[in-house]
Amino acid sequence: MAIEAVREYMKQWGVQDRILEFEVSSATVELAAQAVGCEPARIAKTLSFFMGDHPILIVAAGDRRVDNHKYKEVFHTKARMLTPEQAVELVGHAVGGVCPFAVKPGVEIYLDESLRQFDTVFPAAGSSNSAIEVTMEELERFSGSTNWVDVCKA
Repeated sequence: MAIEAVREYMKQWGVQDRILEFEVSSATVELAAQAVGCEPARIAKTLSFFMGDHPILIVAAGDRRVDNHKYKEVFHTKARMLTPEQAVELVGHAVGGVCPFAVKPGVEIYLDESLRQFDTVFPAAGSSNSAIEVTMEELERFSGSTNWVDVCKA
């Protein structure tokens, strides 16, 4: 299971015990916000796209949507999401549990500016009933990304 891969991945920082597992689904922003007990915006949703022929992930505030015009300005291509099957195959996580941790090699990760309004956010942790609370500094460290972009609608 991908949550076990994330748990193992998080051991390098000693934060594997911070992973929250819920009795209920957290597969959507709304369900995750209910499970965690926070506003939907603080759920850090991870969206998977194709950049040419390889996958990228964009982590954004839960209440935001990707702005196609901004996306094209930043990435110089049209936004094209992965199918659920492609997410598992190319990223290593199923839709509903896609996160920027323990992903397959070659997956580029981008963090959207919409996240910076919060001290902490809750990305998934590899399953459709998990999350982990992280600061922005931890999100950068744990995801291995310092690629901040502005591709969401305000």
